[in-house]
Amino acid sequence: MGNLCSLFTPPKPVKKRKPITKRQSSIGVSSSGSGLNSNRWNNRVRSSSSRRDNKFEDAVIQEHALAAAAVLFRQQNGGGSLPFDRSASQRYQGSCSKKNQLPRSSSSRSRSSTDPLLQPHQFLNQGVKVDDLETNHFVLIHGGGFGAWCWYKTIALLEEDGFKVTAIDLAGCGINSININGIASLSQYVKPLTDILEKLPIGEKVILVGHDFGGACISYAMEMFPSKISKAVFLAAAMLTNGQSTLDMFSLKAGQNDLMRKAQIFIYTNGNENPPTAIDLDKSLLRDLLFNQSPSKDIALASVSMRSIPFAPVLEKLSLSDANYGSVRRYYIETLEDNAIPMTVQENMINSSPPEKVYRLKGADHAPFFSKPQALHKLLLEIARISST
Repeated sequence: MGNLCSLFTPPKPVKKRKPITKRQSSIGVSSSGSGLNSNRWNNRVRSSSSRRDNKFEDAVIQEHALAAAAVLFRQQNGGGSLPFDRSASQRYQGSCSKKNQLPRSSSSRSRSSTDPLLQPHQFLNQGVKVDDLETNHFVLIHGGGFGAWCWYKTIALLEEDGFKVTAIDLAGCGINSININGIASLSQYVKPLTDILEKLPIGEKVILVGHDFGGACISYAMEMFPSKISKAVFLAAAMLTNGQSTLDMFSLKAGQNDLMRKAQIFIYTNGNENPPTAIDLDKSLLRDLLFNQSPSKDIALASVSMRSIPFAPVLEKLSLSDANYGSVRRYYIETLEDNAIPMTVQENMINSSPPEKVYRLKGADHAPFFSKPQALHKLLLEIARISST
């Protein structure tokens, strides 16, 4: 079943913070007999700033913990798999009338009298209203091993701009309880996505965003429900051609990505004489492979949340037609510091099946929702604003 022991690396020792010794404040006297000691004053300012940063980080950690607890509560009390359409961000209170509400800000600055008395969703850049767009509904599809949890920053940013956001746990991922080793087809793996699209009211459309292996998943959905998809965004994703599998795409980089080969751990639930049932990634190599530009807190979240990748869907060749898949407008977002899907592979997929437009995220690793959330958010807004005419 592969060397699963390598997934569990010993925990790093926790560094104890040195206690802060209170000192009696004093004013230094210069050689002329008056004036402040600038070095001591600067040290006091830096110390105060450090304490504020620590308090802010503690507040963020507590907020994420509360969000995780809410998800677990839903899972334990509701059962089954639910779309992850919530975020850890604060919401507008329904008790207030819309005209009196102020826009939320991710800044810690005080509210200014010059701030606009409008909801964020009442205006976008260049004066485009959310309600005037073809659709204001994003559906986010995670990559292999990830779950809906990886989109928490993107969910918060889009919701604050007035968009509806649905982040889905595919079969066997996130809090979905299906056994990953029992998934035998791509259709079974993407069923949580196709269920949502199937239930959309007639005339309603969504913008699909697929990351990594999620690119193959949204391609499958584009072929099945082209009339329900306004646009498709491939984010460092597998953008395949007709008759191609995700494994075919991976094989293109096999010779140049030794790190990916080292990280892969194949699981043989049905015995070594049969094909693998799933793929794990060595946790000790996650930072270098997927998160080389991401914050440490997000890497820690991923290391305890990522699950195995089902192998059968990776092998499946897609059947894509011009009439269905080809009728949906496609956009590709390249991640320039990506060690999992290198730029050469991304460019090869783009050249093989050119999308309507290609965007580049400078400084983004394979997880741009962690490493470049604000820049990603701006690109998604730009794509949403593109007219259908």
